[in-house]
Amino acid sequence: MNDKASSSPAQALLGASEIRRLAEELGIRPTKTLGQNFVIDGNTIRRIVSVAAVDPAETVLEVGPGLGSLTLGLLDAAHRVVAVEIDPVLAARLPQTITRWRPERATFCDVVEGDAMRITELPAEPTALVANLPYNVAVPVVLHLLAHFPSLRHGLVMVQDEVADRLAAPPGSKVYGVPSVKAQWYGKMRKAGVIGMNVFWPAPKIASGLVAFERHEQPQTTASREEVFAVIDAAFAQRRKTLRAALASWAGSGVLAGEALARAGVDPSARGEVLDIHAFARIAEAKQPPLV
Repeated sequence: MNDKASSSPAQALLGASEIRRLAEELGIRPTKTLGQNFVIDGNTIRRIVSVAAVDPAETVLEVGPGLGSLTLGLLDAAHRVVAVEIDPVLAARLPQTITRWRPERATFCDVVEGDAMRITELPAEPTALVANLPYNVAVPVVLHLLAHFPSLRHGLVMVQDEVADRLAAPPGSKVYGVPSVKAQWYGKMRKAGVIGMNVFWPAPKIASGLVAFERHEQPQTTASREEVFAVIDAAFAQRRKTLRAALASWAGSGVLAGEALARAGVDPSARGEVLDIHAFARIAEAKQPPLV
């Protein structure tokens, strides 16, 4: 049985005036350094929570809760929320905000002060990731969390719209690149919507995109994730070059790169932008160990 108190869509959420009042009380202004853009529109919060399809029994991991806009919406939908906040002032204030706005749910939120790029342990095992991520670290944060928390089965992240397109891009797309392929290692990514600029404070200069994901089994390969990701990095470091040329340094020479590609069943004259994660895994497997 779920311990979450019953709630309804009428539950109050933080709006523009509440967000600005909280920020004034704390003496803070959103900083570009931390990529802070606070959501000030309740309907946007409800939309994010709805698209995320959070189950009432789930524990949700939220990164960058800020002043708590999304946190309150997630507490209405999930069993428990683990909120990771890098700003010590915001992290210290969040429990008070939850106690004021959702007193019956206050014991169902764990606030962790820390850098989401570095955390490897949490007070509860999350099954979903729902977050408004800072634009400048969105991709590495997503990849880090998926790597270190295999319990994450699905999620929804709000990122810069261009980043959303890259994460969800299929092979052959103009924006297909390193984020697209590495994300495939963990799951299926899809673009789930666009969020306008005026629902944030301060308003960013570009729209945001929603990316939903469902985790799947990692590719069946004898190569490690690190070995596969090394091939991806090499292939896209010089994306205009053929794979034979782009992977020459990785393999030891152009000849060795061509031989590895042949063993992997990949056309040496192709470019990385046409390959999926399984092809990169085969290439990683096919690399010959260096001569002793």
